[in-house]
Amino acid sequence: MMQTLSEQKNNRKPRVIAVVGPTASGKTSYSIELAQRIDGEIISADSRLVYRGFDVACAKPSAEERAGVPHYMMDIVEPEFDYTAGLYAKDAKKIIYDIVKRGKTPIVAGGTGLYFRLLLENYEPPKIAPDYELREKLKELSASDLYEMLKEMDPEGAETIESGNDKKKLIRAVEIVKLGGKPLSLIRGVSAESEFDVEWIGLNFPREELYERINRRVDLMLEQGMLDETKYLLKKHGRVPNLVCTIGYKEMIMYIDGLCSLEEALEKLKQNSRKYAKRQLTWFRKNPLIKWNTYPEPITKKRK
Repeated sequence: MMQTLSEQKNNRKPRVIAVVGPTASGKTSYSIELAQRIDGEIISADSRLVYRGFDVACAKPSAEERAGVPHYMMDIVEPEFDYTAGLYAKDAKKIIYDIVKRGKTPIVAGGTGLYFRLLLENYEPPKIAPDYELREKLKELSASDLYEMLKEMDPEGAETIESGNDKKKLIRAVEIVKLGGKPLSLIRGVSAESEFDVEWIGLNFPREELYERINRRVDLMLEQGMLDETKYLLKKHGRVPNLVCTIGYKEMIMYIDGLCSLEEALEKLKQNSRKYAKRQLTWFRKNPLIKWNTYPEPITKKRK
């Protein structure tokens, strides 16, 4: 990748600010405020926001909420398309260099740990070829059975799976551990050095406060039309995996299918969101460079 002339002259890596944290921790508002203060532009690192129409249930910021700050890696593909983490890293890296070239600061904000690892930590995915016969056998199992299987083989690795109900990701994780013969942590590798100078900022709240924020967010999503959005997406796209496996939509689909009441679906959504937040924190806490609940100087001054 090409660096700007000033970076080449000073032999410095491009500076990137990473804003990470669990769902409902305030990453969106924080990153927008930060971008306004330091003339930054935001690159989303959320695996659901890449899909067009995944708005209310995925807490995608509206045009008004973005407050005129450029946002990237949102609404780039239809839900039928399986947009991989590898594609994300390739596309987001190009955007980082474009932002830097224009003299602005890239801010990568979101909660998908693998996106950050591939993009900013030079993580290399396991080089294990797919076993299609094994995959066909695993497809016969439910997501919960697959997750329990992974927990038995690799308890620590299971905690890093951000969506415990995403069968495709669970099948791949089980496949990697089975064929690799090692825990995910030993199979996964990180290159010696990142090509970026990254400042890691983590946002979080005490557990009870975070859970209350999650609960309030779910209630707000319903008010904002999450149920109607789910019905619209089902009508437009059908039951594609990226829709039915996404937290928010899958619980609304249970209600639409008559499998539970709306109140039960909302409670299940809150529970699944809390579990997801726990998995996100497990992932991010493995990064010792993250400074939790600290703010750059311009933000600190504004908050006083």
